[in-house]
Amino acid sequence: MGAVVADDGPSGVKAPDGGWGWAVLFGCFIITGFSYAFPKAVSVFFKELIREFGIGYSDTAWISSILLAMLYGTGPLCSVCVNRFGCRPVMLVGGLFASMGMVIASFCTSIIQIYLTAGVITGLGLALNFQPSLIMLNRYFDKRRPLANGLSAAGSPVFLCALSPLGQILQHEYGWRGGFLILGGMLLNCCVCGALMRPLEPPKKSEATKEPAEKKVKKKLLDFSVFKDGGFVIYTLAASIMVLGLFVPPVFVVSYAKDLGYQDTKAAFLLTILGFIDIFARPICGMVAGLKWVRPRCVYLFSFAMIFNGFTDLMGSMSVDYGGLVVFCIFFGISYGMVGALQFEVLMAIVGTQKFSSAIGLVLLAEAMAVLIGPPSAGKLLDATGRYMFVFIIAGIEVTTSALVLALGNFFCIKKKPEEPHTKEEAAEREELNKSEDKAPEDAKVDSIEVEQFLKDEPEKNGEVVTNPETCV
Repeated sequence: MGAVVADDGPSGVKAPDGGWGWAVLFGCFIITGFSYAFPKAVSVFFKELIREFGIGYSDTAWISSILLAMLYGTGPLCSVCVNRFGCRPVMLVGGLFASMGMVIASFCTSIIQIYLTAGVITGLGLALNFQPSLIMLNRYFDKRRPLANGLSAAGSPVFLCALSPLGQILQHEYGWRGGFLILGGMLLNCCVCGALMRPLEPPKKSEATKEPAEKKVKKKLLDFSVFKDGGFVIYTLAASIMVLGLFVPPVFVVSYAKDLGYQDTKAAFLLTILGFIDIFARPICGMVAGLKWVRPRCVYLFSFAMIFNGFTDLMGSMSVDYGGLVVFCIFFGISYGMVGALQFEVLMAIVGTQKFSSAIGLVLLAEAMAVLIGPPSAGKLLDATGRYMFVFIIAGIEVTTSALVLALGNFFCIKKKPEEPHTKEEAAEREELNKSEDKAPEDAKVDSIEVEQFLKDEPEKNGEVVTNPETCV
């Protein structure tokens, strides 16, 4: 279970594109839902925490911030664990951590203790589940991978729509302590999802090939060679800029509606609209990205999604009534869903299966810094100006800039190369296939010569010509 080979992703194994892969996709759907929706769902308990511990809203908001920081910032640690132990054991341990953090938090007597339990421990557990689930999805799907990514990404809005009302019910019936305890029990389902991540078995090799395989150098726990890939560097830079503004509008749109004078329930309904649109946008975008003509140009579709999102933010800054905000949420839900469905699909396409486990960890670490800077800086801008218009404009400019960096960087800086094997193993396998194909015509020639000789000799038996219907025309 602890062997590095457990997550080597052997090149000789063809992605099933179905079969057990659908079970892996189901597990990835649940993990993505918990990972992205849980930090937002916990916010329904903030009022009770403020009342019990006598703290401010900004103090409780750190719980969600720490959860997101752990999800993004522990990317390299997750990469090292996955490359060392494999996806399944890492996810099982992560599920236990996520559950344990919330259960212990239900017995806490100070907000600092909740930071350490519900924030750090649960956040680490979710991170240890999220990243390996994406890696396994990449292993099991190739031709259908864009669709699989879209379907798994849909877990985020589905769980957000489900966990927020559930949290309100739990708070009303059992208080925040009982709610944390029940949510901790629910997070044990991450262990079930981890058990679904069955590693792909490499093809059986003959005795002659076993000795060289044993001498093979162990895989690096964190492969920094991905930075030699210009496409990866451009993607990381663009993703970091994008995250600065991507999460700002959903955080402030409810406050924007309240500032315009609308009721709390009516303002909160805007997020429901956004989430509902997002649910359908992600799988549909995955289907479009999997089309034969679109898939090779997936990076430009991703750039279009970011430009669409940034332009929506700019238009949303001009909203002056509730109807304008509803239109904004509809278009933002479409563009946000497109970005969510494509962001990891594009990374998989850039770095390939072999380096994806290291690449995603490094990308998430870069995004973690932007996640911590984005919303707080937008809040400071709002305090300084008192107008939401400037917050939405800055967010739109940041997302649009990231789209231009990705599209122009790929167009001008990345030269198209013929598809080459990612590893020496794949190159050796292709050579063997080519040799076998070369041998096949030679064998066919030998067989044809033998058949001709047989047909010449067969008719002459004992000096008589024998008529054979098989040789007669």
